[in-house]
Amino acid sequence: MKPRSKPRKIAVVTTSRADAGHLHWILKDLAAHPQVDLRIISIGAHLSPEFGHTGKELYRRGLPPHVAIECLLSSDTDVGMAKTIGVATLGLADAMGEMRPDIILLTADRYEMLAPATVALALRIPIAHIEGGEISEGAIDDAVRNAITKMAHLHFACTQNARERIIHMGEEPWRVHFTGSPSLDQLRRNRPLTRAQVESQLNLSITRKTIVVVHHPVTLLRDTTRESTALFAALSQIDAHFIFVYPNADAGSHTLIARTESFLAHHPSGRLLVNLDHRLYLSLLRHSAALVGNSSSGIIEAASLGLPVVNIGIRQKGRDHAANVLNVPASAGAIRTAIAQALSPKFRKSIQHLANPYGDGHSSEQIVELLTTIPLGEKLLFKRNPRVPR
Repeated sequence: MKPRSKPRKIAVVTTSRADAGHLHWILKDLAAHPQVDLRIISIGAHLSPEFGHTGKELYRRGLPPHVAIECLLSSDTDVGMAKTIGVATLGLADAMGEMRPDIILLTADRYEMLAPATVALALRIPIAHIEGGEISEGAIDDAVRNAITKMAHLHFACTQNARERIIHMGEEPWRVHFTGSPSLDQLRRNRPLTRAQVESQLNLSITRKTIVVVHHPVTLLRDTTRESTALFAALSQIDAHFIFVYPNADAGSHTLIARTESFLAHHPSGRLLVNLDHRLYLSLLRHSAALVGNSSSGIIEAASLGLPVVNIGIRQKGRDHAANVLNVPASAGAIRTAIAQALSPKFRKSIQHLANPYGDGHSSEQIVELLTTIPLGEKLLFKRNPRVPR
């Protein structure tokens, strides 16, 4: 009788709500896999009460216990961001040095993801990476994403264009797989909440004029909140019901929260929500009139919801997107005009049933299959650039 192989130890790092929704079904499927020893590592905003202590949600999902690395500084500066990377690196070196996973999965482009990537590289742990090859020219995320791509050994590209870009960066084609975005799996595998359920859970009303606003600091600008001046100027002249969602934990987030609270003091019908789980957030978008700001959810998930998006400024510049996205500069007049277009019945009708460049909601199963079957060892760990003559 052939002896049963040892379960593959797979570590997954999650930092905040920004990646937790993407990872939901990957974690569920890995946890249920009989030949996987799943290890979850939570860092960053997941452990911050200020940003909703979202790491607690991992326990509520019935997932295995996770290793929690306290590292996020409660500051509002770029120095705080830089120090967070250092603190995370120290904590992860101990945790991953003891854990020694067979492979580690990292997502996207958050600055704190540089810490586990660096530690894994030093410990000779193969890195699998989701969302490489994408472009967001207005944020440090672009450089972070590209750096992790070059550190990684296995790539899960969310668009076909992204896969081609990864290969053009010198990665061997056999390592690079188009899987689509795992965030879309939530729409396929989990029934959305009804309007009444969303209203009940959030204790608010959703109308034909409900606009969700998600605006993050633009981390390549010296003044990371500069573009929000035009946003709030435009919103103050629009007759709508605004639901704001907290920004990411980047330099300038405290300033953005304060500006939002000041705006709502003069628009009491609006709301500011600290944190939403992914299913509730997508259900809110499904029943809303439009999404305004600079969130990647407007680029990735909104097309599958037929939701109009006004994407402001440079944060997502260069990102692949469908025709539901209206890109505008950070100008109050341009934002007002785009919102009026987004709210028009004609535009809404024109973007129904779009093909989403980020896939069809079958990403997680492809990623899990590759994580559990890719041969480990020197072939995976030792990279070569196929463009360099030997």
